[in-house]
Amino acid sequence: MIDLAITADHIRTTISSYLDEHPEERPALAPVPDLLDAGADLTSRKEFRGHATAGAILAGQDGRVLHIHHLALDTWLLPGGHLEAEDETLLDAALRELSEETGIPSDAVTPMSDCPIHIDVHLIPASDAKGEPEHQHFDFRFLFRTTAEVGQLQAEEVTDAAWRDIDTMGDGHMRQRVAVALP
Repeated sequence: MIDLAITADHIRTTISSYLDEHPEERPALAPVPDLLDAGADLTSRKEFRGHATAGAILAGQDGRVLHIHHLALDTWLLPGGHLEAEDETLLDAALRELSEETGIPSDAVTPMSDCPIHIDVHLIPASDAKGEPEHQHFDFRFLFRTTAEVGQLQAEEVTDAAWRDIDTMGDGHMRQRVAVALP
């Protein structure tokens, strides 16, 4: 097993800071502290009660948000994915995933905050091919700005990228927060 630099304390602190800003989300996010209290390693993608992932909401100069077309899921999503050993924070993980999937260098991206703009709990269907049962992702989504253009896409995961208007983002809470955060 690979030890990740991201600790349970970091996840707990991040979610606590987020809930200080969005206390109305406490019931929906209750599985995260509950699993941490039970000793679950939320950094491990083999923790099938649920594990942390990190996502990036990248806004361009015109305020549109970058979406990627995910190969395996055959749908448009925001960049993001599982945590890796080199990630020191959830923000680092989101930035790494963004750079890997879109080819936009991390030094061409500016985080808007150290705190996620949105945390989403969603179900991932079972995958016989991966030997994974149905499980939850706790997706810590961070907002970034850039003036850069999309680079070389990560061909094994991403088939296309497109800048889209904020109103195309599926989650209403996230869409509203992004609209308010962008000048």
